[in-house]
Amino acid sequence: MTREHTVIDSPYGPLTLVATDGVLSGLYMEEQRHRPPQETFGDPGDPGDEPFAEAARQLAAYFAGESTTFDLPLHLEGTPFQRRVWAGLQEIPYGRTLSYGELAERIGATNGSRAVGLANGKNPVGIIVPCHRVIGSTGSLTGYGGGLDRKRRLLSFERGAAAPEQDQLF
Repeated sequence: MTREHTVIDSPYGPLTLVATDGVLSGLYMEEQRHRPPQETFGDPGDPGDEPFAEAARQLAAYFAGESTTFDLPLHLEGTPFQRRVWAGLQEIPYGRTLSYGELAERIGATNGSRAVGLANGKNPVGIIVPCHRVIGSTGSLTGYGGGLDRKRRLLSFERGAAAPEQDQLF
C-alpha cells in the first residue's frame, strides 16, 4: 500500500489530500479532531498528478459555487458500519441537512444515532463525503471534526446565505 499527500488551499484553510495506491483516501483540515498523524500520510505527492489534480479541480468548482456534487473514486478505510454511514452521507443533497437519527433510520440503524455520530466523526474525506450536513435532532449544530465554525460556514455557503448568528437557525 503506497500513500502520498499534498496540501491545497481552500476558503476553510489548508486541506491535506491523501491518496492510497493512487486513489483519494483522505481530506483533512488543520486541527481536525480525528486527523491521523502526519507521518501516516506518506511522502509528498505532486499536486498536478492524479488523484490530487482532479480532487483539487472539483473542490475549486465546489468552493466557487459552480458544482454541488463530487465524482471521485474514493478509497475509504473503515468498518462496514462506518462505510454504510459514509455512503448515507453522500445521499444528503447539497444545501440540505439530516439529523443523526434520520440518517440512522435511512441506513437501517434505528436507534443508532449515537453510533452514526461516531462514524460521522471518523469520516476520512470531509466535504467530499458531506458529514457537515448532519445536525442534532433539535436542529442545532453539534459535533464536527473540523470545528463548529467551519460546519456553520459550510452549511451557510451551501444555502447561499450569510453565516447564521445562532446554531438554532438550522
